[in-house]
Amino acid sequence: MTGQTLVKVGMADLNVVDGGALLKTTGLGSCVGLTLYDSKSGIAGMAHVMLPSSDIAREAQINLAKYADTAIPELLNRMTVLGANMNRVQAKMAGGAQMFAFAGQSDTLRIGPRNVESCMSMLNRLRIPIVSHDTGGNYGRTIEFDSGSGILMIRSVQFGIKEI
Repeated sequence: MTGQTLVKVGMADLNVVDGGALLKTTGLGSCVGLTLYDSKSGIAGMAHVMLPSSDIAREAQINLAKYADTAIPELLNRMTVLGANMNRVQAKMAGGAQMFAFAGQSDTLRIGPRNVESCMSMLNRLRIPIVSHDTGGNYGRTIEFDSGSGILMIRSVQFGIKEI
């Protein structure tokens, strides 16, 4: 498609769009690419979540996009400012891979699975349905969300292109 606006979302970053624009983030390993979408208004948001909880934050000024428990409410807030209706918002997500295998698998090394669990927990608490997800595994992903169609395209070296 030509003429479609592409908005890139960096690591520990988030953004919202409308009007059929695309949201894209690359390099999802243990990070989760979370998208929220109100299909009626065409307003979409994407967060590149790095860590499960802001409880571990050490920075003086917290980066809301970095943590699952702060990124999702911030994304919702920005979407409602644009005109999204919270009661229509649905979620899709990808990533949360376990990129390295360690003997013993201490919980602190399970960043990918913990990111997925934390995102799902926060979405559940906010009563936002997860309509589809492509999470886990041990490979990286790049995702692109189309706010015109609501399609999340997932690219990986191992599995090519998948749409959810």
